[in-house]
Amino acid sequence: MPKIALVHDHLNQNGGAEKVLEALHELFSDSPTYTLVYDRKKINININHEKIRTSFIQKFPFGVKKFEWFLIFMPAATENYDLSEFDIVISSASAFSKGIITKPETLHICYCHTPTRYLWTDSINYVKELRHGPIIKRTLPLVLTKLRQWDRLAAERVNLFIANSNEVKKRIKKYYRHDSIIIFPPVDTYKYQISTNLEDYYLAGGRLVPYKRFDLAIHTFNRLGFKLKIFGDGPMLKDLKKMAGPTIEFLGTISDFEKIKLYENCRAFIHPQVEDFGITAVEAMAAGRPVVAYGKGGSLDTIIDGQTGVLFHEQNWETMADTLLRFDHTKFNPEFIKNHAEQFDKSVFQANMEHLVNKTWAKFQSSL
Repeated sequence: MPKIALVHDHLNQNGGAEKVLEALHELFSDSPTYTLVYDRKKINININHEKIRTSFIQKFPFGVKKFEWFLIFMPAATENYDLSEFDIVISSASAFSKGIITKPETLHICYCHTPTRYLWTDSINYVKELRHGPIIKRTLPLVLTKLRQWDRLAAERVNLFIANSNEVKKRIKKYYRHDSIIIFPPVDTYKYQISTNLEDYYLAGGRLVPYKRFDLAIHTFNRLGFKLKIFGDGPMLKDLKKMAGPTIEFLGTISDFEKIKLYENCRAFIHPQVEDFGITAVEAMAAGRPVVAYGKGGSLDTIIDGQTGVLFHEQNWETMADTLLRFDHTKFNPEFIKNHAEQFDKSVFQANMEHLVNKTWAKFQSSL
């Protein structure tokens, strides 16, 4: 059996990328995980904590709590992992992990969540939205240019790219000039049941960051006066609370049990952003609930317009409001929606990954 290592950007938040790592760890349980920093207090995934190996940034003063301060050191920290004992390395990357250095006889498979957002698709907005002084805002573009050059070269070290959606496949081709194979990320669809106790609210949630466009949802629901519950936490929380009217409720960080019940009992899930894939939308569908989503990015892979949800095609409050005014949740078949969501179950992801890794390893060995 080949010896396998996993590499992940950083373990200091809970998101879709961490769910992928968890599923990979279940599949390759003997494999260690290399990561820039690890904050055990913030991570809620089932992995072997004894097998986590961190970079030198972990030992810096404030290296864990303020790891973003050390952006310029991250390429070197990633390249410094000693992976010489492994036959296969699987990187889980939305930033630096793809830049690992391996031996020529080591197979490097990169599961790419997206080419680094703040270097490519969202680089302009990233600088605009920074809450730092003018000196940092003026110098940061120079740093990002250097990182962009490194990121492009780092992509050349990958033997095989796996994209998590058609949207990400296009980005990999554009920015890295690589083809890729699509394997949709894992969702625990088995956790959700269809409820007959629907309540009078819509639901949104996830990390409260600018690109997820919770501001658009809030503005729309303020205008309509419809009830919207939002779960999750993030840097946009204070700003979003300021703009929210009386029909908007912020739930903060909630348990899995609470989140499941919120999905199961809502009228529909609101998804106004361009996502790489969009796990929360699939979770809602696993509970049999339709999704009202902006019709770009990962939504085009996961939502069947008119059958498992409704897509709107202009990212503004007027179009979103018009869609919601026409929306009738009683016209959707919860059983059909749930069955559709099950193609994204974790078991499907793991079976596809295991097959691809074995097939690619056999082909790679024959070429040595």
